[in-house]
Amino acid sequence: MGAIRIFLLLLTVFCFSCGGAQAEKRVALVIGNSAYKSAPRLANPVNDASLVGGMLKKAGFDLVDIKLDLNAAEMRRALRDFGGRTREADVAIVYYAGHGIELDGTNYLIPTDASLETDSDVLDETLPLERALFAVEPARQLRLVILDACRDNPFAKTMKRTIAARAIGRGLAKVEPTSPNTMIAFAAKAGSTASDGDSRNSPFASALVERLPTPGLDLRKAFGFVRDDVLKTTGYKQEPYVYGSLGGDDVPLVTAKPIAAGPQANPDSELRRDYELALQLGTRDGWTAFLNRFPSGFYADLAKGQLNKIAAEETRAITADKARQAEEEKAHLAAERANKAEQDKAAAAAKAAEDKRLAAEKAKQIEEAKAAAAEQRRKDAEAAVAKALADKQLAEKALAEKLASDKAAAELAAKQAAEKQAAAAAVEQKIAAVTSSSTPPAMSPQETTKLVQSELRRVGCLTASADGDWNLASQRSLTLFNKYAGTRFDAKLATFDALDAIKARPGRVCPLVCDHGFRADGDACVKITCRAGYRVSDDNECEKVQDKKPVATREDAKKRDTERKQTEAKPSKPQASGQLICGNAGCRPVKSGCRVESGSSSGAGSVGYREVCP
Repeated sequence: MGAIRIFLLLLTVFCFSCGGAQAEKRVALVIGNSAYKSAPRLANPVNDASLVGGMLKKAGFDLVDIKLDLNAAEMRRALRDFGGRTREADVAIVYYAGHGIELDGTNYLIPTDASLETDSDVLDETLPLERALFAVEPARQLRLVILDACRDNPFAKTMKRTIAARAIGRGLAKVEPTSPNTMIAFAAKAGSTASDGDSRNSPFASALVERLPTPGLDLRKAFGFVRDDVLKTTGYKQEPYVYGSLGGDDVPLVTAKPIAAGPQANPDSELRRDYELALQLGTRDGWTAFLNRFPSGFYADLAKGQLNKIAAEETRAITADKARQAEEEKAHLAAERANKAEQDKAAAAAKAAEDKRLAAEKAKQIEEAKAAAAEQRRKDAEAAVAKALADKQLAEKALAEKLASDKAAAELAAKQAAEKQAAAAAVEQKIAAVTSSSTPPAMSPQETTKLVQSELRRVGCLTASADGDWNLASQRSLTLFNKYAGTRFDAKLATFDALDAIKARPGRVCPLVCDHGFRADGDACVKITCRAGYRVSDDNECEKVQDKKPVATREDAKKRDTERKQTEAKPSKPQASGQLICGNAGCRPVKSGCRVESGSSSGAGSVGYREVCP
């Protein structure tokens, strides 16, 4: 009987080697980008990549390739090489920590050498998320992409838009994988950003290494625990999210260790091993050898059921062959035009053979169903035994851990009392840091309105001053921004979402409108200057000035009369009159400015002249 067992074992090993059955192969690519050339350095991605890569190595992965601070060419090469390795793998994981960007609904991973001066540079300088999904696609059982790339992206704030309506999202966009057994895990829900935290590693990476390697824990449940941990750590501001779906079976990252049988040997262990060897072989000889060694019992009944299934298959094959031969004989007689009696006989034989074939097929299906049900009962029974042993072990382990915990708690009671105040201060500081980094500043509605108005003035949609009064002019300006930026904010309210969207626009959004005599030049109105002989027309174009003859008007005559009267009213300038005045000493000219007037002389009745000077 020992020789039979050895024969079955060797035959099974041979069959497995021929079929190429191998242990599950798992590979992973881990990328962390921190040292960006055109953006501030990120503190955590390199640390997070090293932490996650170490976790995957401890989890028993066959290959974990850790790459840090990769430029575009290096990222493409790493994904291409990893895609070649996944062709031989059952499980493939890509973890990426760094900057990512969403453009028109498509997600991109940003290498360290990207500058992204304009939105069109995204297509040339980054790698689409689809490239990472393409790299893990050849894996046979599980394809997992983990993105810790939902950070607040500095490139989106400085990037110039070639089209004003082009959408550049906050965080990453929702993804629906098309390949089966594929999951994509985001550090934050689509459209939101993730926090780096205030420690060496991000909250998301810390939760991953804590939850994913739990033995036997299904990945979907593990990511659920990751979500809960991150929500608590970030004050319910950051919610990780998983896209994609898996089948009904549990898919743990680390399989549960087999349960030890204990100090006493299981009496059915040898019997069970022989049964499983015969089941893997699946031949009549194998089951006959098993029944010769173990002729009775639960496993013997299962073996007889398997023999019945094999016999039903053999009967089905024989009857199918006879039915085929009968049909061929019937067709042969018909072709040779044999007499009717022979043809009827052949037809009856063919029908009888077909009936036997159908009966054998039905019997085979019944035996297969019986064998499958018996096999399921065996698995259920073995699972029940294993569960009972596992529950016993867990209870013993829980009791041991409780005793150890009680002892440790008693030893550390004094130390905890001394450090309680310091720990409380540290927790308050941590909460304040997390809150300041992940929540918007507390502002009054008027302050928020003023900020929105200032940003609307900057992008050219508001001409009035930022006074904190959300009036009709401010509402019209936000409506204009929605029109030219392709957004749909409520114009009746000044919100933080609208403020973020307006801040993301680096330049003018609403078109510039200038007064008459000025033209738009970039973001400023410049006065129109025409050359000599030309002037600015009503259409803001330079036109030639037409020559016109002077025409006398009533206004001109009135002006001349006024000037003449003013001239006549002025006193005369002193000048020589040309008169002479004579006296005893003789005659002389009258002095300048003087005149001669008649008057009485000193003699009686005589008339004389005198010189009068003013």
